Amino acid sequence: MRATASEVADRPWRNNVTVMLIFLVLGMAMLLAALLAPIPEFVRRTEPPAAELELLEVPPFTLTERSGKQVSRDDLLGKVWIASFVFTHCTGPCPSVTATMAKLQADLKLVEEPNLRLVTFTVDPDRDNPQVLQNYAKNFRADPERWLFLTGEEAQIHELLRNGFRIHAAASANPKPPPGQEYDHSTRLVVVDQQGRIRGYYDGYRGVHDEEGRAFQASYESLLATVQELLHSGS
Repeated sequence: MRATASEVADRPWRNNVTVMLIFLVLGMAMLLAALLAPIPEFVRRTEPPAAELELLEVPPFTLTERSGKQVSRDDLLGKVWIASFVFTHCTGPCPSVTATMAKLQADLKLVEEPNLRLVTFTVDPDRDNPQVLQNYAKNFRADPERWLFLTGEEAQIHELLRNGFRIHAAASANPKPPPGQEYDHSTRLVVVDQQGRIRGYYDGYRGVHDEEGRAFQASYESLLATVQELLHSGS
């Protein structure tokens, strides 16, 4: 049976509606998948609530600095320090986190503060040996005496980060991760006081959802204020 002229003319409109409905359904499915997707490991925040910080101390550790010297938690007692967590061949946020530490080195006038340290822990110590860390530190013009880069045994460091600093650190869950994405870890910076107590967690870089950088800037300024307060209070 032949279609009438009006039916033929009506087909393009119906086809367009069908296509639009298909795209609408696909779009809703993609949005639902994005909402249900797990949060990437490196942005997970496992730190305790602020009310518990006064009870939380960094546990004892002894690790190797890029100079080859041994550095322990006790060596840092009496000093305010800021910890960061990266690995040198990271293709994710690590360079931005280390750049934030370099900015802190300048803004806090690290060279003029004998009771202040920056401390970077590698989460990939099997590859980040002292020589690799030396080269990495040079790229950021890190002070060789007051900005420490620590390496050691992977199990020890990951245990220290998870149960000591209460931040996430682990090998990627992907059995074949792309180069530079072998580890998932927190991008947070941690401020530690003269008694080895954790005094706050701060953003290490500007996240993708912080388009104008306001949240990062507020966190950065809060970190500066906390450090200055600790340095001048002596406790």
